[in-house]
Amino acid sequence: MSDAKNLKHYFIGWQCRLRQHAVRKDDGRPSSGMQATLVLRAKDQQFGPVNTGLVKSKPDEITNEFRHIVRKTHDPNLRHQAAIKLLSSAYYQHPKEFDDRLTATFALQSELVKQLLEAEYCELHFQQHQQQFKLCSKVTSLDKNNAAYQATYWHNRMFNPVMPAAVQVLQFKPSWKKCTASPPID
Repeated sequence: MSDAKNLKHYFIGWQCRLRQHAVRKDDGRPSSGMQATLVLRAKDQQFGPVNTGLVKSKPDEITNEFRHIVRKTHDPNLRHQAAIKLLSSAYYQHPKEFDDRLTATFALQSELVKQLLEAEYCELHFQQHQQQFKLCSKVTSLDKNNAAYQATYWHNRMFNPVMPAAVQVLQFKPSWKKCTASPPID
């Protein structure tokens, strides 16, 4: 297996472990390793931390469950409990079920979104404990009908009862050959 493939599989597994711990031990609160600092090298600018999402390769079925949890009740506590129950079971057990693209939700017409889309590429820096990753990623805006958009939107709505109905979801596709880990992955 190539170094780039090893790095990709290791990163996704690491993210799944962090997220599984967050839903099982920290009531779903994002850890620092789930949040990225976005770096625009051309402008020497950093933004963040930004909560990122992992999306399953085939998200339609789980998105329907997310949507059902949100629409079932207006009580944010009941939504939160149902989300934790769903995600803490086996959701993050199998990293191979996840796509290597990350997503993030932003306010419509955000200045940051404009800058990211103009740049087309950015680095996502992740760090928790002694592990760090720098992911050189292509940035694209997802259409509302896109499956990854829907999965991200409904996942976030389970945890954020005041999230607006209209948001922008960006996708970050790492170019694994240009990505690094510290310490390096064997």
